[in-house]
Amino acid sequence: MGERKASKDGDRKVGRRALLIGGTVAAAGSAVLARDELARLWWRTPGVEKPRKEGEVDHAGARWVAASEANWRRADRPDDYGIDMVIVHVTQGSFDSAVKAFQDPGHKAATHYIVRQDGHVAQMIRELDVAYHAGNRSYNERSVGIEHEGFVDRPQDLTDEMYEASARLTARICARYDIPVDREHIIGHVEVPGTDHTDPGPHWDWDRYMRLVRRARTAPA
Repeated sequence: MGERKASKDGDRKVGRRALLIGGTVAAAGSAVLARDELARLWWRTPGVEKPRKEGEVDHAGARWVAASEANWRRADRPDDYGIDMVIVHVTQGSFDSAVKAFQDPGHKAATHYIVRQDGHVAQMIRELDVAYHAGNRSYNERSVGIEHEGFVDRPQDLTDEMYEASARLTARICARYDIPVDREHIIGHVEVPGTDHTDPGPHWDWDRYMRLVRRARTAPA
């Protein structure tokens, strides 16, 4: 009887101690989560603006050309929305016409980048912000969009310089956000659920592009 009672008391003491420790750990965990949440969201309070440098680009060598603020949404990616995808587009027009469209507030769409046929890269929206490019809100929030100058029915528009510059850009994006270099995470606009677009079209050479991205991904930065 005595041994049994001692056992029960011992179990009760251990249980209370575990409960106290568990409560302390849970409280500490909650405090860490609350601190992280405040650190991430402090700039969203009224009158507070997250620091940004005008004209700053995310890709070395890109030239900043700002899109209309009507064509993207301010965010704090990847803190508020994780980035795990690159979406490839073709402009169905010239580089200049794409820039003009993305600067038009009535267009209601824009990508983060445009790659010209000669390999020049323009950045129009910061990667931390959500561009309206995929025609699917969830995909917009989780992706970086890249336009390529040309038409889907003109294979001659898809130049060597364009493929190589775009592959370097995609490789750097994948490195920044630890995105796997595969066709599940690097997709065409046509592959976005719910879209009615066909780009980058039948002439886009995915095998070639993915080889170039993988090569650029393993090359020194």
